[in-house]
Amino acid sequence: MDGDTFVSSDGFILNVFGYEHPEDRVFAFLKYIPEEYASLFNVDFLKRRWVYAGGRLFRAEKLYTAGNYQDFLRVFRGHFPGYVYSCPFRKKDVIAVPMSSVKRVYVPRDCLTSLASLRIKDALQRDTLEFIDLVSDESGIRKDDFGIHGSVALGMHSKESDIDIVVYGSGNFRKLEKAIEGLVSANKLRYQCSNSLDRARRFKGRFKTRVFMYNAVRKMDEIKPEYGNFSYTAIKPVQFTCTVSDDSQSMFRPAIYGIRDIDEKDLANSFPDGIVPQVVVSMIGCYRNVVRKRGRIRVSGMLERVECLATGNLHCQVIVGSGVNEEERICPL
Repeated sequence: MDGDTFVSSDGFILNVFGYEHPEDRVFAFLKYIPEEYASLFNVDFLKRRWVYAGGRLFRAEKLYTAGNYQDFLRVFRGHFPGYVYSCPFRKKDVIAVPMSSVKRVYVPRDCLTSLASLRIKDALQRDTLEFIDLVSDESGIRKDDFGIHGSVALGMHSKESDIDIVVYGSGNFRKLEKAIEGLVSANKLRYQCSNSLDRARRFKGRFKTRVFMYNAVRKMDEIKPEYGNFSYTAIKPVQFTCTVSDDSQSMFRPAIYGIRDIDEKDLANSFPDGIVPQVVVSMIGCYRNVVRKRGRIRVSGMLERVECLATGNLHCQVIVGSGVNEEERICPL
């Protein structure tokens, strides 16, 4: 599921993307690159290095840009072609690793259980568990609905690493969001915002001296569509302002926003043929939970026609993070 991390047989570390996958593959984005392959990639790397299973890892400075994604595809096509999948439903190449190349999987919920069972814990591990205790008590969310990911989950953290947690379920996410707001008001936590998206999401803060982040993963009963149920056809890039009518799936990845009330000027300029979207879908994680119901947003993305293959029913949506345009974004107004 989205939020899981896995190590490939070639030593790449990737994060699972979304909840719909081909039967024998898993959609993912590349996060850590083994040192021996770093020279293949034409991307800017962070100065920091990570160590996993005795080997050094590199990480791209920006994980979610269209340019970097296309470079990852270029390298995989040329050197690890099995990682590239020509999706018949999206009609483009994507990163989708064969299950036979998945060496080890880290599930956030299981990683938290493993961390709690450690007999000897370092300072960051202790702070991570203390933070989860705090927000669990404040929110009333059971601890088995939490998980950890990031470098702590993989056991390759340093003293400067963040506390990176997930909570399972949309209802639990809203409870956690409210609980953290209360803890900030009580001066037990504080938000850390470096840009307008951070201020809108309020998903990041400080617990003692540590940076923490929290995100949401779907529960099993919240996973409905299956891979291959829909076919997607790109129409054209669009820009428009609209109102969010449904934020119930905005905390997940992909983030889904129901929309209405597109500005009249944008209807005339971006949708002259009367093809009007009802949904905005962000493939880019930083646009999760950036606006609540009845809020206004400015969207730049790719207009798509979506066909239900079982019924032939059609609707339109706008994708933010199509992987072909660097200018796709959601801006809260």
